[in-house]
Amino acid sequence: MSAPWTAETWPIAAAMIPFPGMLPDGSLVQDAPAETWAATLAEVAAAGFDAVDPTDSWLRIADLDKARRAEFLDICRDLRLGIPAISTSRRSVIDPAHGADHLAYGHRVIDTAAELGVGHVSFGFFGPLTPAQQRATWFWTEQGPRNPDDPATYRLAVERICDLARHAEGCGVTIALEMYEDTYLGTARDAVRFVTEVDHPAVRLNIDIGNLIRLHRPVEPWAEMIRLCLPFAGYWHVKNYYRMEDSATGQVMTHPAPLLGGTINWRAAINAALDLGFDSPFLVEHYGGDGLGVCAQNRDYIRTILAGRRSRHDQTV
Repeated sequence: MSAPWTAETWPIAAAMIPFPGMLPDGSLVQDAPAETWAATLAEVAAAGFDAVDPTDSWLRIADLDKARRAEFLDICRDLRLGIPAISTSRRSVIDPAHGADHLAYGHRVIDTAAELGVGHVSFGFFGPLTPAQQRATWFWTEQGPRNPDDPATYRLAVERICDLARHAEGCGVTIALEMYEDTYLGTARDAVRFVTEVDHPAVRLNIDIGNLIRLHRPVEPWAEMIRLCLPFAGYWHVKNYYRMEDSATGQVMTHPAPLLGGTINWRAAINAALDLGFDSPFLVEHYGGDGLGVCAQNRDYIRTILAGRRSRHDQTV
């Protein structure tokens, strides 16, 4: 980072999860004409965003040929949308059937990030949605794939992330590993253990604790997760959920919420990160409803936190 970001310039990217990767006619966004991409990205820009993460559940820019990638970049430039990071989704490098292919894809993502001057990429160990998850109103209410409780597979996960890390370091790219249930990053302590075992300067944690708070099961308190993981924080996916627990029956219910209104106190979490020198971009996410509109509100909320931080500093100097 050449100069400290301000509340106005801190990169806060829109996630593309509100937009499906398949068009109404059954064709893929990946294969769509550039005009289709432009129409979607124009919505992002109209919502007030100046940054976008081309999340690969929507479009795999690392798998576009040179000409198509140039078309994508021209659209972003025309709309004044920067790309601070690239996130991958459900392409685990230890997938039992496709792990080697996903590893090769991960290297292409790093190469693409380096080519475009993108400083951050996000990887995770979560697998594709099961049929039950695809049918559910909220996919996290159904059990998804689990990483195996197997030392050999765990070691393979460490080795493959180290392989990506060596590549990323040589390209000036930082990897963020996304926290997600039932993976080797499925609790705060598991995530800290894994990133410590990788022990590489190019690897940080994507402390996406919303993925865990939304589960209909007991989870660690959000503040404890933040406390344990912040020393390793990198590119950060942020979202919130209402979490309701019935202590008499043990029943848990959750629902997507704006950052300002859910269970996680994001003002406290972000301020704690800044106290430790956090200096990576944010990605705002939301499921359901007008996801893009809520993401825009979340972006503005983060900027008020950052501005308050600046104001507090000004009063003490």
